[in-house]
Amino acid sequence: MANGQWYPPEWPDRIRALAAGTLTPVAARRAATVMLLRDTDGGPAVHMLRRRASMAFAGGAYAYPGGGVDPRDDDHLVRWAGPTRAWWAERLGVDDETEAQAIVCAAVRETYEEAGVLLAGPTPDTVVGDTTGADWEADRAALVARETSFAEFLDRRGLVLRSDLLGAWTRWITPEFEPRRYDTWFFVASLPAGQRTRNASGEADRTVWIRPRDAADGYDKGELLMMPPTIATLRQLTPYATAAEALAAAPARDLTPVLAQARLVDGEVVLSWPGHDEFTKHIPTGGASA
Repeated sequence: MANGQWYPPEWPDRIRALAAGTLTPVAARRAATVMLLRDTDGGPAVHMLRRRASMAFAGGAYAYPGGGVDPRDDDHLVRWAGPTRAWWAERLGVDDETEAQAIVCAAVRETYEEAGVLLAGPTPDTVVGDTTGADWEADRAALVARETSFAEFLDRRGLVLRSDLLGAWTRWITPEFEPRRYDTWFFVASLPAGQRTRNASGEADRTVWIRPRDAADGYDKGELLMMPPTIATLRQLTPYATAAEALAAAPARDLTPVLAQARLVDGEVVLSWPGHDEFTKHIPTGGASA
């Protein structure tokens, strides 16, 4: 039985074009996504959303809340708690503090926009307990519409971004043959006490809390469609008995970017993700993938 690897039908032609030098890669946009965890009797569960089938990118695939960096996410007015911006720049492997702030802000902002969960609080050691209600929804909608920046939102509500509630987990870059490319940092975080998730994203038709092992089993059976970074991170989460254990493991994680490679070998294109052999595809130069 085939697994649930997301594999668009146009990929073989694009891969061949890249190998032939007739396709010019587009620049990858910075992005962030968050694996939001909560403890259950059977171990930690992760919050996932299913992208609408009509979406141009990864339609029907299960993913985590996340998205691209807003140019205003590097606003110097963002109220900040936790490790310094300089610490985050070193941890994320980026050139400066401004870029690091933008990535962390994107992670927190997108989690609020798509799941209604906010990793921020009135003080550096507190977290908001409830983000439901008409006023919160109005703020969330304004962020989604880019009518207000995340810094303005935090400032108006008197909130501090809690960067210490995030753990950087891994980094994946969309293959060079994709027309939409993202340089994505994956983070882990625990669902704050008193908050609850909801399907707040217009890009999703379903959200679930599911144990990583169960989600991976669904993928292996071909029941759940996922992109390689999603199933790879689910497998990486399975050893941990609690959300706190996963967060504690984050600082030691290797953030070397994972970028798919397409190369010609013995008359066929071989697509591989370094360190993740299960995703390797063999594409005959004149036929379908295997």
